Amino acid sequence: MAQKKNALRSVAATAALGALALTACTGPVNEGSGGGGSAEERVVVGTTDKVTSLDPAGAYDHGSSAVMIQVYPYLLNQEPGSAKPQPGIATSAEFTSPTEYTVKLKDGLTFANGHKLTSSDVKFSFDRMVEIDDPNGPAALLGNLASVETPDESTVVFHLKDGNDQTFASVLSSSSAGPIVDEEVFSPTEITPDKKIVKANAFAGQYKIDTYTKNELITYSAFDGYKGLLGEPETDNVEVKYYTSSNNLKLDVQQGNIDVAFRTLSSTDVADLKKDENVKVVTGPGGELRYIVFNFATMPHGTESANPDPEKALAIRQAMAHAVDREAIAKQVYKGTYKPAYSYVPSGLPGAIEPLKKMYGDGSGGPDLQRAAKTLEEAGVETPVRINIQYNGDHYGPSSGDEYAMVKSQLEKNGLFKVNLQSTEWVQYNKDRTKDVYPMYQLGWYPDYSDASNYLTPFFAPGNFLANHYEDEKVASLIAKQRTETDEDKRMKLIEQIQTEVAKDLSTLPLLQGASIAITGKDVKGVEDTLDASYKFRLGVISK
Repeated sequence: MAQKKNALRSVAATAALGALALTACTGPVNEGSGGGGSAEERVVVGTTDKVTSLDPAGAYDHGSSAVMIQVYPYLLNQEPGSAKPQPGIATSAEFTSPTEYTVKLKDGLTFANGHKLTSSDVKFSFDRMVEIDDPNGPAALLGNLASVETPDESTVVFHLKDGNDQTFASVLSSSSAGPIVDEEVFSPTEITPDKKIVKANAFAGQYKIDTYTKNELITYSAFDGYKGLLGEPETDNVEVKYYTSSNNLKLDVQQGNIDVAFRTLSSTDVADLKKDENVKVVTGPGGELRYIVFNFATMPHGTESANPDPEKALAIRQAMAHAVDREAIAKQVYKGTYKPAYSYVPSGLPGAIEPLKKMYGDGSGGPDLQRAAKTLEEAGVETPVRINIQYNGDHYGPSSGDEYAMVKSQLEKNGLFKVNLQSTEWVQYNKDRTKDVYPMYQLGWYPDYSDASNYLTPFFAPGNFLANHYEDEKVASLIAKQRTETDEDKRMKLIEQIQTEVAKDLSTLPLLQGASIAITGKDVKGVEDTLDASYKFRLGVISK
């Protein structure tokens, strides 16, 4: 068996997943060339997203994965324009038995610091993610992983608990769970600080990080030793600037100070920019969903509330589902850049249905306040129901305030609810979200891979990353069955059944489905190629 220092024992995966919390902030790190090159040779990207951690075991959010996919290698990856996993730094990847998935690595793989990249690093990467099982990491995606074996330096065998896992290739290619890290740099038992990762130059993706000031500026340069699927990047030097204000982000892309603005401008800004002849608005597939998450312990009549009553708690969730007007929010707040969501799987993905449209409201997608009132009355719930809803504006976009002001207005019609809205800055939001601080809160979900399972397993499997105390044996059983069902038609039926069962429980209340939108300068190319169904924003395809 291939061995290197810091190698971990094989461990069984546990299905526990945490939040999108932020780790301790690191200061400026300066290594390498500093992202040199003239303005003509460099692409500059702006975003309001935030990085929580550069360690894949400690982050499960878009801002962090947007960095990881640039700098870490993946066994499997997707070509721009495709959602299909293909060998990345592997030469082959396939089931060699129902419970064994075997990957062969390419020869001569190294990290940017010169360390060899072998099967031992692969085993280390997955073992440590499961071993650490950080509440802010993606360990639940590895819930079907039993152990990892390395017969030699170029061979990795993943032993699975349940055979014929139809999602495992996608998990290996997922931006959060799939990165391969350097076992000579990363801790086997703890989250490794960003500063240490950057200083050690522990990268082997298309790019390496040259300078790093957390959530202010990252400069990247091409890694000439990259041997993955994506090949040589179109531009050698890229900068990503992090903005605290979407207004400044909009202004800088208009004035040509940055080449690309991606995540997140308000819908009003996007509509305004469509009229600006100096920029282009690029739209990609809509994989994002926006929800209200219910904490089954701390919501009114939750299990840890002053007056626990599961029937009353369910009636409150159902009444909210009857009362919200998604179409009005989509049109008035988001100007059509989002559309109503009536399910837990976005429309357009195989297996997606819309159970919420018929089960709640007027039966056609609209609100029904009389039905909401009747639901509360029949359950014996006193009105107005006082509820606290938390939302975030710096991560989920400046329109979140308007979105939740409209939710509040809709719920308070006819005196059914009294809503207390509160907004928290993203760093604190992530810390509080999984500690039962918020009885109800806003969540936006950007998928790891293009499959319906990725909208179901992380939310509703035991130990889900919502940490909202929802578990249902029937739903858990269905999630496990769909994962290993080899007949595609039967698998789609199971996925449909999961959506219907969860719609009855209302662990979350889906509101909106949105497209991916980027704003670019007129001379920028390639952004349209990366806004695809793989949901990965690859810097390597962008040029000007």
